[in-house]
Amino acid sequence: MIFKNIDSVLNTKFEGEKVNLRGWVYRKREQKKLIFIILRDYSNIIQGVIKADSKSWKEAQKITIESSCELTGTVHKDKRAPTGYEIRISNLKIIGLSEVFPITRDKSAEFLRDVRHLWIRSREITSILKVRSKVFEAIHEYFRKNGYYEYQSPILTCAAGESGSTQFEVKYFKEKAFLAQTWQLYAEAGIFALEKIYCIAPSFRAEKSITSRHLTEYWHAEVETAWQDFEGLQKLGEELISYVAQKVAKDCKKELQFLGKDPKEIAAIKPPFPRITYRKALELLKKDGMKVPFGKDLRTIEEKKICSHYKKPVIVTHYPKKVKAFYMKEDPEDKETVQGYDMLGDGLELIGASTREPDIKKIVERLKAQGENPKDYEFYLDTRRYGSIPHSGFGLGVERVVQWLTGIDNIRDTIAFPRTPDRIKP
Repeated sequence: MIFKNIDSVLNTKFEGEKVNLRGWVYRKREQKKLIFIILRDYSNIIQGVIKADSKSWKEAQKITIESSCELTGTVHKDKRAPTGYEIRISNLKIIGLSEVFPITRDKSAEFLRDVRHLWIRSREITSILKVRSKVFEAIHEYFRKNGYYEYQSPILTCAAGESGSTQFEVKYFKEKAFLAQTWQLYAEAGIFALEKIYCIAPSFRAEKSITSRHLTEYWHAEVETAWQDFEGLQKLGEELISYVAQKVAKDCKKELQFLGKDPKEIAAIKPPFPRITYRKALELLKKDGMKVPFGKDLRTIEEKKICSHYKKPVIVTHYPKKVKAFYMKEDPEDKETVQGYDMLGDGLELIGASTREPDIKKIVERLKAQGENPKDYEFYLDTRRYGSIPHSGFGLGVERVVQWLTGIDNIRDTIAFPRTPDRIKP
């Protein structure tokens, strides 16, 4: 028996034809002589109807929400049906009869996180996960088209890549180790072999922030490029984001529309993106009645205000050195700042980027200033001792890009099983 996916039969091509479908019962409504079953599979939903004189009537009476089943029937166009077509069922077979499904009227955020393993079946989460998959595909495609090698770095590390205070410590036999915050330090070693590298891998941050844009475990798309200057780094970031946006707009129209997003608006996101310095951003915020002292990192409320002035993501450059990582290059014309940028979209930091500091003495000074022991970074310092070159790179938070593209309120819905300071299960 050949089964079709639901989406493939939602057109006039199959009208009047007999088809075989399989999936799960999304909704059920009973009348005296008719039972309506909304079937779902990975692709879509479709209404099925079965009459009381059918040989499968008893099966239809018995079947419950989220039961898995197979059905055979003819396709008919019906404007009253949820997706415009109806299957007139001639045969229904229950594969797995479901117990009473726990997700009914209580759809509070906390309850849905308790039953996340069931809630991922919802059309909303399914649509988001499809967009997420397309984002991964687009990132891989962009870098491979542009001559980058995929390169992996360790998940278990011996030193902090960002801040020691946000590391997850793990026992590693007789030694102390940490879950990787970034591939950064090991990536910089890799460019001396491959020159252009990228990776998508999980990163871990032990931040106690419980917000709509933070996760303790997230997927990090990172890139490092030999011989690349700051201007090239900015172009790389905007080209990647634009490429991802175009891909999602083209291939996920149905999902975006279901989530209330206009694919045309996403397709319009093309380079160049607006660029302002951190100092200019403070001036812009001051005009909007938000006074932020120099040296303070920007909060969500301030980033949203900055983004409200632009229709595209905005690149904010030259942040204060003291709020950025030790490996970011000091700007030669403004020594209080670094040659780095954050790309902001709708108040979300999509990309964090910088050229890398070439001066080994400055790196050691900044490590000490951040309370780190330079001896733990000897392997990293060797990249400056033996044939150092100009290079740069960035990290992109995949979940934040998915949140930005889909317009959903909470980053926790961009990943199948979110991890936060208050949740480690399911």
